[in-house]
Amino acid sequence: MTYRLFEGKDHAFSYQKYRFTPPDELKNIILQYLSKKKEEPHVLAVDLGCGTGQNSRLLAPHFQEVVGIDISECQLEEARAVPGYPNVTYRKGTAEELPFPDCSVDLLAAASAAHWFDQSRFLAEANRVLKPGGCVALLGFSDSGTRFNYQGCGERLNHIYEEVKQVLLPFTSKRAAVADGKLEELYTAIPFPDKERIESVQVKSSISVRNLAGFIETWSMFQGYKKKDPEAAGQLLLTTQKRFLEEMGVMSPDTEMDQEMEYFCILTSKPAPSTL
Repeated sequence: MTYRLFEGKDHAFSYQKYRFTPPDELKNIILQYLSKKKEEPHVLAVDLGCGTGQNSRLLAPHFQEVVGIDISECQLEEARAVPGYPNVTYRKGTAEELPFPDCSVDLLAAASAAHWFDQSRFLAEANRVLKPGGCVALLGFSDSGTRFNYQGCGERLNHIYEEVKQVLLPFTSKRAAVADGKLEELYTAIPFPDKERIESVQVKSSISVRNLAGFIETWSMFQGYKKKDPEAAGQLLLTTQKRFLEEMGVMSPDTEMDQEMEYFCILTSKPAPSTL
């Protein structure tokens, strides 16, 4: 089935504003893998479950055309509102029924989205639309590997973050839990013999307290909590922001702290017909 959890306008706005763009480290791993499996030119990349287009825009300089696919028209409206990417277009659709001819796609990518796909139908579509040598890249991050630090109070900040996740745990779907499990079942089901999993890509960056609260707001489990009790969900964000500021000894929610995230990537390549 196709999961429809990200279709509200408010959620789409938060997704555009606060959701992370995949890091260059992962992008480079994907492009190097594709170049090994398929000669240039790299014509068409398709970003599945594209949301508000962060990954689509990241791929844009490296392909003649990038098409972002998402089930949510609200998400796509936010993506289309971002200027400066003339070779990127967006279409409403699903990963299980792609609007492309057979053997026409160089790269199928999905950033923190593949856990929502119908596994067998998606893999069948990937086999149909990919060119020989074309690749699938499924990337995500392990939330259990996320850490924060600010002037030596990282342990306390991480404890607050874990407490927030515990509050939201009852609203975590099985599909979201699969994502933090690094898509092991989907990796096993990939029919192509050439496949690999890149583990524990550690990426350091910074994030403001305000933007961390906004990021939490984009989570599907937070949206589930908000649907049940909007007032309590809003209070959770305010309280979390306040606790971070108190531990950091600062007043401005725009104060930035160090952030370390653990990313992973599943890569596979469609073989030539003679080797199928």
